Amino acid sequence: MNKNKSKVSCIIPFWNESERLHTVLDEIVKVKNLSKIICVDDASDEDQSEEIKKTYPSIKLIRLNNNVGKSGAILEGLKYTQNNFILLLDADLRNLNYIEIENAIKAVKKTQDIDMLILRRIKAPFLVKITRGDVLSTGERIVKKEYLLKLLESSSKGWQLESKLNLFMYENKKKVFWVPSSGINTHWKWGWKTDLKYHKKKMTDIYSVGLINLIKLFLFFGKKEYKQD
Repeated sequence: MNKNKSKVSCIIPFWNESERLHTVLDEIVKVKNLSKIICVDDASDEDQSEEIKKTYPSIKLIRLNNNVGKSGAILEGLKYTQNNFILLLDADLRNLNYIEIENAIKAVKKTQDIDMLILRRIKAPFLVKITRGDVLSTGERIVKKEYLLKLLESSSKGWQLESKLNLFMYENKKKVFWVPSSGINTHWKWGWKTDLKYHKKKMTDIYSVGLINLIKLFLFFGKKEYKQD
């Protein structure tokens, strides 16, 4: 039996997150059933390597020389884990709750036929919820490494991750569920010019799968809640 079959590694890609990253790390290091935490610095302007290593010695830190985008950073992080499940986390989260993360990990360990478990942002703004962005666009999800790796190596580039991953799971009829999560991301953080560029990249990701597929995902994908015992 593969000893890594039910183990979960966490990958956190980041770029210029500073104190927001530390808020996430302060919470995620409390999670007892994570076997590894990997942070990938996607060529941030400020090098936080020494500070992160000193404050969080158990975390594996990778600093890239060139900015490769979210997908590229995650692909780099995958090189450092053999575990079957990958927890993806955004680095700018607020209200992250480590107990909710632990419960989500328990779910995928208990039910091995879950291919992806989405951490639904139940505290997202109303406009996000009515467009189902609290499920479809959340960066917090636990996914089987083999599927994530296959997607990243074949088609997902730069920031084009969540929508491509959703479509991959939908088209291949994988078993996808969601659980509630209190975490919510920070929308405005770098100044309006940089923030607008960031949101443009996010919109590019959302529409990268095409309008027809986007409608299919809106109507049919990620509808089932995983009920905790």
